[in-house]
Amino acid sequence: MRIVVFGLTVSSSWGNGHATLWRGLCRALARRGHHVVFFERDVPYYADSRDLHELPGGRLVLYPAWHDVSRKAEREIAAADAAIVTSYCPDGIAATDLVLQASRALRVFYDLDTPVTLSRLKAGQRPSYLGPDGLSGFDLVLSYTGGSALDGLARTLGARQVAPLYGHVDPDMHRPVAPNPAFDAALSYLGTYAEDRQPALERLLVEAARRRPAERFLIGGAQYPCDHPWAENIRFVSHVPPADHPAFFSSCRLTLNVTRRPMAAMGWCPSGRLFEAAACGAPMLSDLWSGLDAFFTPGEEILVAESSEDALAALDLPDADLKRIANRARERVFAEHTSERRAAEFERLVGGARPPIRAPALAHAGA
Repeated sequence: MRIVVFGLTVSSSWGNGHATLWRGLCRALARRGHHVVFFERDVPYYADSRDLHELPGGRLVLYPAWHDVSRKAEREIAAADAAIVTSYCPDGIAATDLVLQASRALRVFYDLDTPVTLSRLKAGQRPSYLGPDGLSGFDLVLSYTGGSALDGLARTLGARQVAPLYGHVDPDMHRPVAPNPAFDAALSYLGTYAEDRQPALERLLVEAARRRPAERFLIGGAQYPCDHPWAENIRFVSHVPPADHPAFFSSCRLTLNVTRRPMAAMGWCPSGRLFEAAACGAPMLSDLWSGLDAFFTPGEEILVAESSEDALAALDLPDADLKRIANRARERVFAEHTSERRAAEFERLVGGARPPIRAPALAHAGA
């Protein structure tokens, strides 16, 4: 297939969870014989921290403004088998208008932020990437979140065919490596700052650090405010690029997952960081949300914490127990949650959304 994507970013991992997921999926799709063209608006805050310049298995199109690229986008869509618009695409409405005019390509919307989308709509705030007709014009709507979120997209935005396409990990990029002393910690956390994650982060990591002053703790991520609460034994790394994620996870005794409040409330929302950490052999501690046990078995493949006491109890477990839990999680991820598995699911969902796609009639459009 030729696939065209209009997304937030694939070129920069700074402050977003989209880029790493798209990189893994594009690599997997390329290995399966597909070609992806990714349109990304070239904004300064991603340009300043760009850590990918060529799309693996495809082509990256950076553009300064929509009017500079709209004709090229139209040509790519005309030659595509599937055209995808994603949540938080800065030109989502304009891209949607073009995609919905496609006579050949399957028209797809991929919401990588479904709980945020639905919570904003409930509050009377229409996200900037959604037009007045919602998702009713798309042939297929994919959601990073499953469960009740799928019904919400159909009921609230008119999506006709909805299916989950969860997070994943590329084992070629995320695997156990030699520990890095810079990331050494009893408990680590990797994630961009989010206000609605903060209470759980303070409860499960910051308070645990205060109660265990002799142990080292680590937080990595962008956009943390100056008044974020710290303790003397908490180290902060302002940005950890994907290339350093394996060392980050391989260097900690235990790593924490904290879910954004709208996602936790809706459930069925596994962070890509969970799969990355498991693939790197890190024992995982997570907050609790509905559907977690569909991805990892609590107590056997992942530890669950709701209080500071739960976090401290996890830290008190013997190394052998943590190692056993980590090994089981790694086996589960390799069996069910790789980028290759998601690429196969994408093929199945696209193939089931309409009759089999015919071979492209045009050569490399826009070349």
